[in-house]
Amino acid sequence: MLYANRLDAGRKLGQLLMRYREAEPFILALPRGGVVVGHEIARALHAPLDVLVVRKLGAPMNPEFGFGAIAPGGVSYIDHHTVQLLGLTQQEIGEVVEEESAELDRRVRLYRGNRPEPALGGKSVILVDDGLATGGTARAAILYARKAVPARLILAVPVAPDDTVTRLREEVDELICPVVRSDFRAIGEWYQDFEQTTDAEVLELLAANRRQMQNAE
Repeated sequence: MLYANRLDAGRKLGQLLMRYREAEPFILALPRGGVVVGHEIARALHAPLDVLVVRKLGAPMNPEFGFGAIAPGGVSYIDHHTVQLLGLTQQEIGEVVEEESAELDRRVRLYRGNRPEPALGGKSVILVDDGLATGGTARAAILYARKAVPARLILAVPVAPDDTVTRLREEVDELICPVVRSDFRAIGEWYQDFEQTTDAEVLELLAANRRQMQNAE
């Protein structure tokens, strides 16, 4: 399957998630691209949408090579095998965490403003991103959501490599991913249009969802 864009991916996932509509789920999307996917899912399920800002921890010599991720509230996931492989010191790890924590706080303020963190306890929570690679950011997102003790935790993504899906499936109540590939190289290869989502688009989609939910009351 090749997705036209993130909107198309969200619509396809929304159809697969329709059985959760009656459970009044809460959609928690990882910005930026995941918010576009999550917005379409929220429209299909008539569900509230919010962001979960997660930051990848990248190796000092190669920031694209992740060794973990952080989420709000001091949540962190560290891949100790990768840390050992890279030979990272505690000081190097601490410096990356400090830098990414500052950026995480900035983005939380940008996307949420004065709105409080969503109350997830006892709810069916659907975590959404536009795809998975190593799954590091998803692991941090799962740890964050689990702290709130949701009734059910679902991870929904359009595409991911098979080994990542195998590992993460054990950490959630359900993992929904229409495209699981052993020949996975990059998320963008499975989209015709994978143009970067902007902060302005994220803010507009969040506002549109709030209007939708208010009109439904």
